[in-house]
Amino acid sequence: MNATVKIDAARVELLLSELRLPGIKLIWAALAETADKEGWPAARFLAALAEQEMVERSRRRFERHLEEARLPPGKTLDAFDFDAVPMVSKAQVQALAAGDAWLEKGSNLLCFGPPGGGKSHLAAAIGLALIENGWRVLFTRTTDLVQKLQVARRELGLEAAIDRLDRFHLLILDDLAYVSKDQAETSVLFELISARYERRSTLITANRPFGDWGEVFPDPAMTLAAVDRLVHHATIFEINVDSYRRRAALDRKNKGAGRPPNYATIKDIGPLSLPDNQPKT
Repeated sequence: MNATVKIDAARVELLLSELRLPGIKLIWAALAETADKEGWPAARFLAALAEQEMVERSRRRFERHLEEARLPPGKTLDAFDFDAVPMVSKAQVQALAAGDAWLEKGSNLLCFGPPGGGKSHLAAAIGLALIENGWRVLFTRTTDLVQKLQVARRELGLEAAIDRLDRFHLLILDDLAYVSKDQAETSVLFELISARYERRSTLITANRPFGDWGEVFPDPAMTLAAVDRLVHHATIFEINVDSYRRRAALDRKNKGAGRPPNYATIKDIGPLSLPDNQPKT
């Protein structure tokens, strides 16, 4: 490589850094060598560079969105045993995982069932699939987020804190029923639900049906208003199965120590009562 070529190459590297084109910077030299050898027209060379940049940007965006989502590891749709949860339609879940229609409308997804039934697994798996499809997701324990919002309220920044959550197309609130029956906690939770109503989607997991939400929200009017906003545009799953963790422990005891099967839920033990006026899904 002569001096002029070296200078040009160094200049290209510098310009690509200034323009923030890491995908092109990674591949341009090798691609240029191939183009020179094979006599590519300029348009083909430029198109190949642009495609590489798009692939790199997509990869970096996915990694960034996955990190910010804080999803529990290993929870995928492939790892979820739909055969063990017959009340949940795999086709319906896959349609939700595509995300476009219901997320654009700000619709919600609600998952009910006893502890250990796979609600959190399903919620996280849907969240991961949505990220893979380009959506932004945040997974959080409801109690953790409520505490952060309470701090924001004390610092007169609650509205700004809720507004910052708008960047997430889907907010997953895990274990809503564990929020304590406290006016300060439930009021910030209600404000969050109200702020996202018909604008941004929320996925909630809870081990209590709507009829027991009076133990979460101390004010009956607030309970009714929160439920009304959540179910207005919602898909509801009731995962009526025995605890996977308990059954896995029994299997290990009966069969000896070993790794438990890789699925989220097992054994149907009969449906929970449906919330008032809510059809089966």
